[in-house]
Amino acid sequence: MVRPPKGRSGEGSGGTRRLAVRVRTAKGRKIASTRWLQRQLNDPYVEEAKRRGLRSRAAFKLSEIDDKYHLLRPGMSVVDLGAAPGGWSQVAAERVQVTAGKGRVVAVDLIEMEPISGVTQLTLDMTDPEAADRIKEALGGKPADIVLSDMHAPAMGHKQTDHIRIMGLVEAALDLAEDILAPGGAFLCKVLQGGASKELVARLNRSFAKVRHVKPKASRAESAEMYALATGFRGAQQ
Repeated sequence: MVRPPKGRSGEGSGGTRRLAVRVRTAKGRKIASTRWLQRQLNDPYVEEAKRRGLRSRAAFKLSEIDDKYHLLRPGMSVVDLGAAPGGWSQVAAERVQVTAGKGRVVAVDLIEMEPISGVTQLTLDMTDPEAADRIKEALGGKPADIVLSDMHAPAMGHKQTDHIRIMGLVEAALDLAEDILAPGGAFLCKVLQGGASKELVARLNRSFAKVRHVKPKASRAESAEMYALATGFRGAQQ
């Protein structure tokens, strides 16, 4: 079972204090890149993900959210949008018990990734008109119980532009979710600090029984990311 690493930032998984790694700005490397590399090298979640064979530190975010809200259960059908490199698909596959033949996970991304045991991968643009049909086919003709999206658009460095870009991804993911979710299903999607827009929240409230914003501890404190969690899908709107 994927659980968050023990210990605070700057400590190893066993709680032992470890020295911070400092990265010097190399020739040709931007300051922002140096800072990102230093965060990676000093991030206990990155270290623990590598130790456990997880594709990314993002696995701990989904694990933490699921521990609190109990979204993933054995036998469920899961769609993971923007799945690469596969951290969320790994957690979902474990918790719905894919390898035991109980649940299904369909990982969707524009790029291919290394296979995950029991997970069906589709190299697909989720905005493709045929995307919903292909995903349903991969689910064995049945609707999904939950749609996950940890997608993010490359940051442009302009707050308003970045917000518009990521909200466009959220709306596209929601369009697809409303097409493939079973009644009572759930939708979990990355948004930015401040949460979903009023218009999107209103739409979520029309389609789902409950909507909340969550920020797992595994999200870096300085990160603007948070997640919109909608549960109790009402079914296709008439």
